[in-house]
Amino acid sequence: MTGPKTNERPGTKAVLRHFHMSASKARVVLNLIRGEEVQKAAEILNGTEREAARVCAKVLASAVANAAHNDGLNPDDLYVAAAFADEGATMKRWRPRARGRATRINKRTCHITIIVARMDEDRLERLRTARIAAGAGRQRRVAESQRRADQQGRGRRRDAAREAELEAAAAAEAEGESTEATETDVTTEATDAETTEVTATETSEIESKDETADVAEEGADAAPAGDDVETEEKGN
Repeated sequence: MTGPKTNERPGTKAVLRHFHMSASKARVVLNLIRGEEVQKAAEILNGTEREAARVCAKVLASAVANAAHNDGLNPDDLYVAAAFADEGATMKRWRPRARGRATRINKRTCHITIIVARMDEDRLERLRTARIAAGAGRQRRVAESQRRADQQGRGRRRDAAREAELEAAAAAEAEGESTEATETDVTTEATDAETTEVTATETSEIESKDETADVAEEGADAAPAGDDVETEEKGN
């Protein structure tokens, strides 16, 4: 007994006709998404590197849009009920070969059909339960990552505060050393100035004493000369 005909299958369909690809190449990709949920089927097609995957993804999106806008179905409750590729018209081309012969080239086409339908209640219930569990797990992971981030942030803030305190202490110590060095320089300069003044005073006193001694010597030298003159005058 043959299966149900295309127009007898329940669900909403989308058809791409006369696509320039052989039906066998399209069937390889359609076998991957048959019976899968719409979201999972889209993920599978997105991760497949075949050229047929890009076209089948567009057909699947069109079928989901038809179900949502024409039949009022929820896209989250849909699955791929049927997916098949029929052979289309074959374009015949000819290539010249040796000895006056010719070889026929068959450029095949195909018709891609994807039908989406609403899942039964049992499957929907299992899907909702899995989604709730996945959401709870995701919330738990997010909370855990947030907690780790907060701990790391607090640790970084503590490290920054500790480094700031160390830098402030180092700056204060350096400032104290510079103040002591400045005071030492000032004291040294004052001592050097006093020493210079004392030296200048002593030098001036020594110079004055030398000048007085020179004057006394000059006076002593001048006195005998005067006595000789008086003696000579008296002799005369």
